[in-house]
Amino acid sequence: MYKLGRDSWLVFARQMGLLLRSPAWVFVGIMQPLFFLLLFGPLLKSIPGIGGNPYRFFIPGLLIQLSIFSGLFVGFSLIAELRLGIIERMRVTPVSRLALLIGRAASTVLLLLVQGILLVVVALPFGLTVQIGPLLLTLALLALIALGFSSVSYAIALWLKSEDALAPLLNLLSLPLLLLAGVFLPMDRGPRWLLRLSQFNPFKWATDASRALFAGHPGDPSVWKALIILGAVAVIGVTWAARSFARAVR
Repeated sequence: MYKLGRDSWLVFARQMGLLLRSPAWVFVGIMQPLFFLLLFGPLLKSIPGIGGNPYRFFIPGLLIQLSIFSGLFVGFSLIAELRLGIIERMRVTPVSRLALLIGRAASTVLLLLVQGILLVVVALPFGLTVQIGPLLLTLALLALIALGFSSVSYAIALWLKSEDALAPLLNLLSLPLLLLAGVFLPMDRGPRWLLRLSQFNPFKWATDASRALFAGHPGDPSVWKALIILGAVAVIGVTWAARSFARAVR
């Protein structure tokens, strides 16, 4: 366990070092949610069913969107390392194969949390209000999404080994998940078949839970349901990716 923790820290420190050399990625990652906040958020005030404060509805959805995209597209960096032979050279090192995943995923989670906090802070002047406790629970939900999705992205990247194949597959996967999560508009305002379909999307539960938390209802059933569902997704993603790393660096 000590070796796994030490190796994970070394991989995490390396990934954070690479990120700090290109801090523009933090800025780029938050720009799309900011565009939605500034250019789409004001339109929600005229939509019935949103509530008195539309940003309590919209910001949780943007955070879910940010976590999905932050985790799902990290596989591109791994393909670049495969092409450069970095993963191949790791075969002769004693580093834990599981640590190669945990260190990378941890850096993705930390980056997401920083971006999420920045988005919430920027939204405060627009009238957003949220309590610290519910906000921390929301960040925990985001961390589970980022952990699960980054693991899945790494596993798919190790399987495909090509950006040309990875990009369309991730777009095909992310678009329906995002739309059926109800991050932009309430799903119950659409046709009943669409609402029923969205119930099979685990990120719909995450969106409902984060909105309940921002509304000051941490005891809402959607919160513990989302924690269980996203926890299961994270375990499945980490297990799949860990086996993929073990085969790739065997």
